[in-house]
Amino acid sequence: MKQIGWIGLGNMGTPMASNLSKAGFPLTVFNRSIEKTKPFENTQVTIAQNVAELVANSDIIFTMLSNDDAVAKVYDEILGMEAIGGKLFIDMSTISEELSVSVAQKLKQKQASFLDAPVAGSTQPAANGTLTIMIGGDAADVTLALPYFEKLGKFIKHIGSNGKGIATKLSVNYFISILYLGLAETVLFAENNGINRSDLLEIINESACGSGATKVKTPLLINEDYKPAFALSLMQKDVMLAQKNGVNFPLTNAIIETYTEALKSGMGNQDVISVINYLKETNS
Repeated sequence: MKQIGWIGLGNMGTPMASNLSKAGFPLTVFNRSIEKTKPFENTQVTIAQNVAELVANSDIIFTMLSNDDAVAKVYDEILGMEAIGGKLFIDMSTISEELSVSVAQKLKQKQASFLDAPVAGSTQPAANGTLTIMIGGDAADVTLALPYFEKLGKFIKHIGSNGKGIATKLSVNYFISILYLGLAETVLFAENNGINRSDLLEIINESACGSGATKVKTPLLINEDYKPAFALSLMQKDVMLAQKNGVNFPLTNAIIETYTEALKSGMGNQDVISVINYLKETNS
């Protein structure tokens, strides 16, 4: 049985790694902040002391990290190792296509393989193993990784060569950024006209414009409790990555400006739908 390594135990990485462990795969985990490894104490999971130890003892290594800087740092360390030939690296982070392709090329020069496999879905689908996974890389590597992907997601799609998984994810998140901003504006518009927030959201969710995205944000909007399932800071990062990847449409600048200003106002660690509070403040 392949030895599995997992680097990055944030809000998404922890439940995803847990699902692999629950499925019975031999798992080693690592996180730079050691306190994030506590959920794996007193389990069958091995906790590595550093990246090199994890990589040396693993055949397939997953990374789930916050941004380009974090991913570049980890893979620079990995690329500095001697014996990584034959290993498969799978990055599930949302980063720039440029960095993803660069890492893939450098790993191939050392006879290692790489898949970019970002996900659509937030913390609850991560816990339930119902994420959507978009994959860029060689078909043979996708086949090798499929048993693990099947424990993480409900829909798995091989898009094409390295970088195409990331390009797809940035496209999806660009759409989501529009949807959430539109939902927040719509709720405020209705409230300004004396419509109860709960009534409006019930109607939206029962209508053709309702979706999984609107339904998952409904409890947060009704309770005005914006504990992050997907942080506003991550959405702002992703729309900036989309812009770097070439998105340039009539809505683009307005979306980027709104999320950036909401981030500056201190909402970065709240859920993305907390953008409604920024809009309320600036339009009162």
